[in-house]
Amino acid sequence: MTAWQPPPEFVPVASALEGVTVYAPRPPAETPEPRPLFQCPQCGAATRYDVAAGGVACEHCGYTAPVRAQTVGQAAAQAEFTLEALQSGARTPSAAQADGQAQGGWGVERPEMHCNACGADLALEAGALSATCPFCASNQVVVRAAAQDRLRPNYLVPFKIKPEETKARARTWLGQGWYHPDALAGSAFIEHFAGIYLPYWTFDAHITADWRAEVGYEHQERYYDSGDKTWKTRTVIKWRWENGRVAVTVDDLPVPGTSRVSALLLERLQPFDLGALAAYTPDFLAGWQAQSYDVPLPRAWEAGKNVMRERARQACREDIHSGHVRNFSMTADFADEAWRYVLLPVYAAAYRFEGQVYQVLVNGQTGVVAGQKPVAWWKIWLAIAAMLAPGLCAGLIGLPLLLAGGAGVVPLVIGLVLLAGGAAGALYLYQRAAASEKA
Repeated sequence: MTAWQPPPEFVPVASALEGVTVYAPRPPAETPEPRPLFQCPQCGAATRYDVAAGGVACEHCGYTAPVRAQTVGQAAAQAEFTLEALQSGARTPSAAQADGQAQGGWGVERPEMHCNACGADLALEAGALSATCPFCASNQVVVRAAAQDRLRPNYLVPFKIKPEETKARARTWLGQGWYHPDALAGSAFIEHFAGIYLPYWTFDAHITADWRAEVGYEHQERYYDSGDKTWKTRTVIKWRWENGRVAVTVDDLPVPGTSRVSALLLERLQPFDLGALAAYTPDFLAGWQAQSYDVPLPRAWEAGKNVMRERARQACREDIHSGHVRNFSMTADFADEAWRYVLLPVYAAAYRFEGQVYQVLVNGQTGVVAGQKPVAWWKIWLAIAAMLAPGLCAGLIGLPLLLAGGAGVVPLVIGLVLLAGGAAGALYLYQRAAASEKA
């Protein structure tokens, strides 16, 4: 007798019984997903997504092809929060497929630039050579193969602002504001704006918030002033415990998926019109850079919930019909939570002025500019002195008159009022100037 052989195309598989070998049909070989090559079919040159043409275009022979992607807007499908999604913010492709999400990576082979100075990672177009980081202007960069262990975005908002428009918008923005150096717009050197698709998470939720607080209401009461021996009226606050419930719906709350770009500057770029969301296809990335998320889903969701709780808190305070509130407490219940992973278009550049490096961003959809601008602090100090001077002068006039027994009360009171107003204006101006340099 000959040894038994398994049928053709049967292979050993895992067995639940020790010492027993189990055979099963060989699983079908996985066909790798075709990866598009962004080459012109007419002349073979590299192509890129052209904002004006709204499709992939060749700069050499003029060939254009529309991107086969449907614009879905805010009707774009959302994902529910599953245990797997929250436990693994940076999921592998297989886990992404199990949760109904897109596969991992970008859908096309792309090199990745890593900045050793700020830590940013940017996916570049194939064959691209980049020697400068657009976020910090450092040339301490290395190029390596892009990781494929991140979720692939389901949707993106395509670029609408043309690359050639960015410098003019930045120059106009640099020239705005009287408390910046006069030579800023003419001397700031912006070599190049990099068009980058930045990662964002968007969140939806319905919130039911229950509040309880002591609410005070003003009442007028009459009382007898024994000193003046007259009846007078005064305002008193009567407190009582109250409670209520409000419902808050949050749609498409954006939370940045990158920690390599200033959250303050990204906030100033808002809003993006998510009605322009299109189904993701690698064609949109032809000729553009992209960044994968380094803020995982669980961390982004916690940040989003904090924003939602604050909105619910504001809604509760608006539900209280009095400005006198104390011992306020609130509980918030979340329901119908959903999320998306999307890419949003941003132009980024770093410029130098008087030896310092500053960052500037342009919303690639709306053209809004946000960034850092140096401040001519001598202008700020002169303006603050001008705001405080009237109050100080009036006080200096009124104080000697008051000490001399004259009519110094009126100018002294006027001086205090002017000084308080000037101090408030000076504080506001200082905060605005400091925020202009902050990122």
